[in-house]
Amino acid sequence: MLTEQDYKDGQVLLIDKPLQWTSFQVVNKLRWLIRKNFGIKKIKVGHAGTLDPLASGLLIICTGKFTKRIQEFMGQTKEYTGTITLGATTPSYDLETEVDKTFPIDHISNEIIHTTTKQFIGEIDQYPPVFSALKKDGKRLYEYAREGEEVTIASRKITISEFVITRIELPEVDFKVVCGKGTYIRSLAHDFGKALNSGGHLSILRRTKIGEFSVNDAISPETFEKQIRAEIETA
Repeated sequence: MLTEQDYKDGQVLLIDKPLQWTSFQVVNKLRWLIRKNFGIKKIKVGHAGTLDPLASGLLIICTGKFTKRIQEFMGQTKEYTGTITLGATTPSYDLETEVDKTFPIDHISNEIIHTTTKQFIGEIDQYPPVFSALKKDGKRLYEYAREGEEVTIASRKITISEFVITRIELPEVDFKVVCGKGTYIRSLAHDFGKALNSGGHLSILRRTKIGEFSVNDAISPETFEKQIRAEIETA
């Protein structure tokens, strides 16, 4: 049973982020629950790596003194599973925006799909999506994108150690990816479609691991709320 002091001294909470929630909403919810249930005015709570609203899965939440460890967790290897839909692109590289272009997929075989993954293994150059929270000249990229402004984005080095196809039912391709810090799976989906002489966008994404932490050990925000209330009642 965790006490108020335990949360202040520092906890690592594994949360399974639901679809449609922002990472910021999860942090706010947990901070509010801890403050409300213990009757405290202030406590530090932060997450170690954003997940897009359209993605689900593992969020590491740090409280109290453990917020100093956030950078340590952010640098760890991450594992994702999901689905790439081939034959169409979107400006955001996922389902946040509507399909803008369609492409043929008749020439794409299972063998070509498996072979093409090899192009993305190791250290590669990747361009972040225009619809991202990265900043350029003090302004977030998605702000430029929503205003229809053209903006030049620099590529960056990222590392993908594993890119495995787990199901093919065209136009859908399921995958598992193990990658380093700064990797955008949306960009991988877009680039993968292009490498197949077609198009592609990310239609499902779930983060399953961060370092040694697994989503199998994570709980939903609702379960956390029940647990912390039970802790207070039995205190």
